[in-house]
This record gives sequence, structure tokens and C-alpha cells, in this order.
Amino acid sequence: MMGYTEAPLAWGHARGMARTVGVSLTDAVVQGWLSRAELAGMVEVCGRCPHLGECTDWLARTVTAPGLPGFCPNARAIGALMA
Repeated sequence: MMGYTEAPLAWGHARGMARTVGVSLTDAVVQGWLSRAELAGMVEVCGRCPHLGECTDWLARTVTAPGLPGFCPNARAIGALMA
């Protein structure tokens, strides 16, 4: 299992956003759709995101979604991994 012990909140948000649209970031790396460096970059983007509160609230209310909210800076990267 992958995780980012130095940035658990950012990892949780990145993973949570991906899960709402049916994407497993871990599986994407294992299957070669996403490199570890790309995943680390996504986690870093989450860690610097100014929309932490909005993200937390959205994730708390959303189990599944057809797409990610416009405020998500990783929406495009995660969207590219959608089946």
C-alpha cells in the first residue's frame, strides 16, 4: 500500500478525490498509468491547495461523483485516469 507519511492529509485528499470518481491512485501506479513521481506531484499540489476547507467539506458530503469540483487543482490529472 502506498501512502505519504510526511503529508497524510494531502495524500488523503488526493486519494479521496480520486475515489469519488472511481479512480484508485494506487492501482493507477501499479498498472503503469501513473508514475510514482506524478503521484507525488499530485500529493504536493494537494498539500499547497488553498481550498483545503472546501475540499474537506466536499469529500465529507460526496461518496461518488461524475466529476471533480472546479476548485480541485488535480481535477484534470485525476480526470485523465477515469475509465
